[in-house]
Amino acid sequence: MEYNTQLDRMIIPEYGRNIQGMIEFCCTIKERSERNLCAKAIIQVMGQLNPHLRDVSDYTHKLWDHLFIISQFKLDVDSPYPIPSAETFKEKPKVLEYPKGKIRYKHYGKTIEEIIRKAKELPMGAERSELTRQIANHLKKSYNNWNKDSITDDVILKNLAELSGGELKLDENVSLGSHQELRGPATKKFFHKNNKHKGGHHKHNKNNNNNNSRKY
Repeated sequence: MEYNTQLDRMIIPEYGRNIQGMIEFCCTIKERSERNLCAKAIIQVMGQLNPHLRDVSDYTHKLWDHLFIISQFKLDVDSPYPIPSAETFKEKPKVLEYPKGKIRYKHYGKTIEEIIRKAKELPMGAERSELTRQIANHLKKSYNNWNKDSITDDVILKNLAELSGGELKLDENVSLGSHQELRGPATKKFFHKNNKHKGGHHKHNKNNNNNNSRKY
């Protein structure tokens, strides 16, 4: 009786030991034309065993790469794609460069700092004032999400002034939303408005809505 621990190591276990055995047999065929036919037949079986690969772009190319990997790059056949080498898979991936920079208030995040920077570039007017109010609401919502203690509006306005360098301010009479009201994204309305001007907003057909409402 044979145990898996006594057999050769599986190169790509997802294809099973039978596929690996077929590829090993294909490597022993002397006639190149017969090896080519055998390799193509194995590719068809590999595709049937892994139908999910058909949803991947260039899935046939991937199957051929797996064929050569399982053969440990010993299979000498004519491939419709560039034949990979063992050195290709030994190369280490490039180190990802993570964004550097200190976040002043971590519970507010880095993105809100970018939004504040964009808001400072807007000219004085109603649009800038509305965005400033929504940013303040977002700061309050973020604080409540990450802290157990409640926070007052004056502290939020103080943090907003610090993050904007004193350029974004709200009137003292303006009251921010409550914790229950601040459930959606703070800048959703602002960006929705901008997308509308850019053509990204899809107009709502009131007639279609009325007709659909009559059906139910």
